[in-house]
Amino acid sequence: MEPDAAQNPSPVPPPISAYYQTRAEHHAVVSSDWLAHAAAAAAAFPGADAADAAAQPPTPSSPGAAGGVIEEFNFWRRKPEAAEAVAAIMALAAVIRSSRATTMMELEIELKKASDKLKSWDATSISLSAACDLFMRFVTRTSHLEHEKFDAAKSRLIERGEKFGEISLKARKTIAMLSQDFIYDGCTILVHGYSRVVLEVLKLAASNRKLFRVLCTEGRPDRTGLRMSNELAALGIPVKVLIDSAVAYSMDEVDMVFVGADGVVESGGIINMMGTYQIALVAHSMNKPVYVAAESYKFARLYPLDQKDMTPAHRPIDFGVPVPTGVEVETSARDYTPPQYLTLLLTDLGVLTPSVVSDELIQLYL
Repeated sequence: MEPDAAQNPSPVPPPISAYYQTRAEHHAVVSSDWLAHAAAAAAAFPGADAADAAAQPPTPSSPGAAGGVIEEFNFWRRKPEAAEAVAAIMALAAVIRSSRATTMMELEIELKKASDKLKSWDATSISLSAACDLFMRFVTRTSHLEHEKFDAAKSRLIERGEKFGEISLKARKTIAMLSQDFIYDGCTILVHGYSRVVLEVLKLAASNRKLFRVLCTEGRPDRTGLRMSNELAALGIPVKVLIDSAVAYSMDEVDMVFVGADGVVESGGIINMMGTYQIALVAHSMNKPVYVAAESYKFARLYPLDQKDMTPAHRPIDFGVPVPTGVEVETSARDYTPPQYLTLLLTDLGVLTPSVVSDELIQLYL
């Protein structure tokens, strides 16, 4: 993707990132087919136990072969509850298991090539890149590996890779449990678009018999908020859909805002779907807390200074009517919300203030 694509006044649309090309499969409005697929997956993995999911057999192809890591990644990514970053982590763990390397140097080179291949699948995906970097750091970060026999060192890497995968698979449920203290009876929660971790938070609150209602933005242009509202309504949670431009109008009804994140950056700010920044601005001006639910594998070593200081990601825009020739359309898929507009980050590492994120990143990468 060319950096200047967003500034091109030509009516020819800019290329859409791979993430948004495939996102509709998992993030479109709920259909009966999708629900049937999700129900079958839930039946196959009762309780969604992380260890059971991690033990699923790999694809027939060898992840160590050319293109194999992408096939393994797609195998995991097709699972309804598996995040893209978790799919990458599980694919890298499979690379270690299937590797035919005979030295640690060969194995680390092979793992690095697989990581780079995954990151290039969609260079705009922050969580994918961050998960690959964290996995590489987690499994190779001790010098003791250099002094062990190769078979023992490889076994240690496999053990660490699988452990990291299990931690990542459990992250969403950990965040949901930590978030329950912030939701109280009678509250009104504003959510933006569709976030699996936010849905998990609200689902657990409903199962704990907490009484609350949700205002859900429409999530234009891909209508992800409609999917969120459908799933919340199916859980018996009172939900009201807002057009995106009605956020300020409705903010006086809101007690708190819950959003997910595509990435958490070093400043403690977040990069998330377009519209998050303006919601945080309105909430901040009206003294409403903004809580970010985000897994630690989304912590990225990035420090954007403004909205344009990040790799652009684009998504298709359909206005329902033809756009006049020569009219430029903003197709950016996400924005950056600075830390001063966020109250707390609810993560699997604990409940963090935005100012603590840089310290946690240092610990993660040490």
